[in-house]
Amino acid sequence: MNKKEAVNLAMRYLILLLLGLSLSFFYSVFTPLTVWPVYWYLGLLNAGTRLFEGNVIFFRGEYIEIIGACVAGAAYYLLLILNLGTPMDALKRIKSISFLIGSFLLLNIARIVLFSLLLAGGFGFFDLAHKLTWYFGSTLLVVVLWFVNVWLFDIREIPIYSDVLGLFGDVFRGKIGNIKKGQR
Repeated sequence: MNKKEAVNLAMRYLILLLLGLSLSFFYSVFTPLTVWPVYWYLGLLNAGTRLFEGNVIFFRGEYIEIIGACVAGAAYYLLLILNLGTPMDALKRIKSISFLIGSFLLLNIARIVLFSLLLAGGFGFFDLAHKLTWYFGSTLLVVVLWFVNVWLFDIREIPIYSDVLGLFGDVFRGKIGNIKKGQR
């Protein structure tokens, strides 16, 4: 590993560490990016839609509070862990992060709008559907988005594992090379 690769590796993991120490960053960025589009879409469907302080939307007689779990800041962090934990060139990384964050944001907004419609429509299994989506759907969405990202951007490396393998390969290169040649 040359000096440039080492600095790149250190910077990627330093960024992840700093962001992990302040998950509130994700919520402060993505809460308004989630709430305002949801409010706008619901407003198109009902002229009486109102947004109250605390991220509460009044829609068709129902109060819908968009809490941190709805925003899913930890999911954005997980997507960044997968991206920054994978060796790739800068342009591919920028495209990949843009795809992951943008896709998750759009799909999350669509999910919240759909559940708002289900709640306002009196869907009998709203609580069950909401909890299943909350516990399993968001994890599944992150996994599916990552694999689509891997396919779209032809990512051949494995998050974190490829970095660790590269580091150990550099540290033990001489010994491993000698053993393979039959020299001890």
